[in-house]
Amino acid sequence: MTAFRFEAVDAQGRMRHGLLDAENPRAVRDLLRADGLTPTAVDPAPERRSPLQRTRLPAAVLALLTRQLASLVQSGMPLDQALLAVAEQADDGQAAALVTAIRSHVMAGEALPAALSRYPRTFAPLYRGLIAAGTETGRLPDVLSRLADYLDARLALRQKFIVALIYPALVTVIAVGVIAVLVTYVVPQVVSVYQQSRQTLPMLTQALLVTSEFFRLTGWLWIAAIALGVIAFAVAWKRERTRAHIHAALLRVPGVGRLAASLDTARYASTLAILVGSGAPLLRSLDAACDVVRMIPLARAARAAGGLVREGVSLSRALKEQKMFPPVLIHLIANGEQSGALAPMLVRAADELEREAERRLAWIAALIQPTLIVVMGAIVLVLVLAVMLPIVTMNQLVR
Repeated sequence: MTAFRFEAVDAQGRMRHGLLDAENPRAVRDLLRADGLTPTAVDPAPERRSPLQRTRLPAAVLALLTRQLASLVQSGMPLDQALLAVAEQADDGQAAALVTAIRSHVMAGEALPAALSRYPRTFAPLYRGLIAAGTETGRLPDVLSRLADYLDARLALRQKFIVALIYPALVTVIAVGVIAVLVTYVVPQVVSVYQQSRQTLPMLTQALLVTSEFFRLTGWLWIAAIALGVIAFAVAWKRERTRAHIHAALLRVPGVGRLAASLDTARYASTLAILVGSGAPLLRSLDAACDVVRMIPLARAARAAGGLVREGVSLSRALKEQKMFPPVLIHLIANGEQSGALAPMLVRAADELEREAERRLAWIAALIQPTLIVVMGAIVLVLVLAVMLPIVTMNQLVR
């Protein structure tokens, strides 16, 4: 239902005004006349911004809601009843309120994609585009199931990344903190005892003392420089040109570049598979799939490939000409075009690329951990030598 602002005259000739929810202006006038009022003006009220429009559900909650809705719709349950059931079994209060609001829009006659578009912070353009494609082609249950699989796969891959990188991150933070305390406070206190003996300290110990004094005197400058660097980077990151340069440099890094490319192309292939499998036109599917590619050079290459397809070039050839996409994706797409089974081949390509990304992630994590241990061990060794060398020197003098 829509909110309308009205002005009306009662039986005593006094003006009345207010808000009413109704299907259309005519229904508002009927309600006013039923109350003994004579309507003089009925206009749509300014849209009230709901707090739910600022809500963003976590990825895990959104994946669960999509899976539940897909299961209910596939069982033959009407959409409004399915939304009601999802809202009732939601454990998250915000999720329940959001699904209830979507159901009210659907019950008022809005299409599901239009209802989802009212909450853009939770439902991304890709999500709404897939639902719209399923609604237009009459394959909403199938699209919801594919979308739920897509969200679950993305969530599982993200969790693997977090698990793989959390240990190196914690080791780095703790080691840097410990070394900073040792260099700026502990080691100078210990070495000052040796200085009282008025003996010449070894070069390593003297270098450590100079370094420690430098960081102690300029500590606030380093903190300010780091803060300014973070702010400058955040400002520069908002510019697409800066992000494009950073992404291009990242793609050239051995190992990391291939990992980022595998992740983006897997996301591109799986999105394209859902759209093509739901019956959406290929050109429209290509435009929508470009939006999920995060690396700007790859996104530009995907859009260029879409432009070539509009000119009549096959998708596999268009992607091959960009020289940025993995060969496995190109070969499987070519096979799908020849056999008429493009969507299954895209799914297979996405699975292959995701497995490759997982292997590379495991390899990078296995390489980072011993590297961190060796680097931190070397730093601690230098600190220990700087403390122990004066003792060795003094022992030799005593002898």
